[in-house]
Amino acid sequence: MKISELAQKTGVSVRSLRYYELQGLLVPVRQANGYREYSPLAVETVETIKLYLNLGLSTEEIAGFLNCVLKNKEAFCTEVMPLYESKLADIERQLHQLTQIKHNLEERIASIRKEQEESREG
Repeated sequence: MKISELAQKTGVSVRSLRYYELQGLLVPVRQANGYREYSPLAVETVETIKLYLNLGLSTEEIAGFLNCVLKNKEAFCTEVMPLYESKLADIERQLHQLTQIKHNLEERIASIRKEQEESREG
């Protein structure tokens, strides 16, 4: 199938598919005229890439285990669990930081509102 057909079937832009190819995640066959030709398995590959991107992984991280998960169950790919755990720890750190920022903003808003009220009363 051509790149435009793969894009249509997967909902991924042609530009993204070309990027996946550059990253080594997707390997088309080049025809004599230079056109990319994708096998029917490319749809499953792109859907798998989308899943991992939605988990917050980078294409570089995905490249480290994609071949394994396409051939085996995820549980049998030793690279996956440490990556998930690391990503979860990063998210927990970000959530903590965002919670602190939220708290700081709430305090500033309350302080400004109090000052505004006092100036109206005074």
